[in-house]
Amino acid sequence: MNRSLDQHAAEAFVGAAWDDSIVPALHDYIRIPNKSPHFDPDWAARGHMDKAVALLEAWCREQPVRGMTVEVVRIEGRTPVLFLDIPGDSDDVVLLYGHYDKQPEFTGWEKDLSPWEPTIRDGKLYGRGGADDGYATFGSLAAIRALQEQGIPHAHCVVLIEGCEESGSFDLPYYIDKLADRIGSPDLVVCLDAECGNYDQLWCTTSLRGNLTGTLRVDVLTEGVHSGGAGGIVPNAFRVLRQLLAHVEDESTGRILLDALHVDIPEQRRAQAKAAAETLGDTVYAKYPWAVSNPKPAESPYELVLNNNWRPTLSVTGADGLPKLVDAGNVQLPFNEVKLSFRLPPTCDAEHAAAAVEEALESNAPPLCKVRFEADSSMAGWNAPAVSDWLADSMQAASQAFFGKPSMYMGTGGTIPFMGMLGEKFPAAQFLVTGLLGPKSNAHGPNEFLHIETGKRLTGCVAKVLEDHYRFRRG
Repeated sequence: MNRSLDQHAAEAFVGAAWDDSIVPALHDYIRIPNKSPHFDPDWAARGHMDKAVALLEAWCREQPVRGMTVEVVRIEGRTPVLFLDIPGDSDDVVLLYGHYDKQPEFTGWEKDLSPWEPTIRDGKLYGRGGADDGYATFGSLAAIRALQEQGIPHAHCVVLIEGCEESGSFDLPYYIDKLADRIGSPDLVVCLDAECGNYDQLWCTTSLRGNLTGTLRVDVLTEGVHSGGAGGIVPNAFRVLRQLLAHVEDESTGRILLDALHVDIPEQRRAQAKAAAETLGDTVYAKYPWAVSNPKPAESPYELVLNNNWRPTLSVTGADGLPKLVDAGNVQLPFNEVKLSFRLPPTCDAEHAAAAVEEALESNAPPLCKVRFEADSSMAGWNAPAVSDWLADSMQAASQAFFGKPSMYMGTGGTIPFMGMLGEKFPAAQFLVTGLLGPKSNAHGPNEFLHIETGKRLTGCVAKVLEDHYRFRRG
């Protein structure tokens, strides 16, 4: 009978690994402004992508992981992938996933914080990309090392770290095909790129919403003209935009009006949302940096969780055709254009949704203007398969061991395209999708941080799940 993981020894090892090696490496990683290809089309010439993956590669090669091979795999014209192959004590395969590309800087960072200069404050490491998703490589290897240090067996592990996730992972399918023989058929997937409802326990993501992005443009003139001369004769492009958006979204409640973007919510997911809402309470909404004091949404925490996990929403994330306020003269603007981002329920057909949005916006164009909606990307969401008893028990035991509280399930409002790809390719696999993006960690926005203590505890939980996976598969 194989020995069991010594929790206290694992905590000591993982804590030292984070303090002595991982946190310093994350400092260097944060300093690299490695924006995803969608935000930096000249990424290849700029060199930040190569610098970031080289940093991860060098760190991995320094780790005394038994039998590990480290490789940066490249396909011409595509962001490189870091691929780690770690032989195990069985032929079963575990795939561990993360990414190393980043969102752009955004504005609003506090005076003493910076997206590209790491700062530790109150146990939190601030800087762009630390929590989303720089820690994934380090945490994955530290979890495997925690087992090997104690002689605890584990399955064959492959670690795949991509450089295109923040752009929709459009490069990833090419690598999945290229590496198919080396990846094999994983029966467990561990994804360290998700949210946690709080920093007090292990959270397992059960679903991810899809994402439909596109631009809506309204043209009324070929050039700007005097607003006094044209007002009342030429339609205002911004008014037309408002009118069109009202065809897809209720302006009073935010409810999406197109049936093609709604789905039936499974009862199990409703039950999990209720449990998560009861655990989190008002923090479901209080965690955001509201502009008003003492915000109190009309909906209950339970309904807010469902809104965020299983109902479609619309955000306007950018605009063109609007001059800066200092340059805003008395001009009737020739066009207005906005970037739309629809979050789609996990089981919604993304292509069907894109067609429905285009139809709703273009077929209802008012007179005297040109309207064009062009979808940039339509990515399906993901709904996890039923959790096996062994994995449910393992997550519960891991959370109790390293957090002292039970594990929880939750859906996530964001998108990880890789999960949908893997769900289709490996329908029998089990998924542990978890992460460090908790309250106020603010990935994609200003003042992003990584909660260091939670990173340590999560690493311990992953080690425990890998141990239990081996035991379950070996009978």
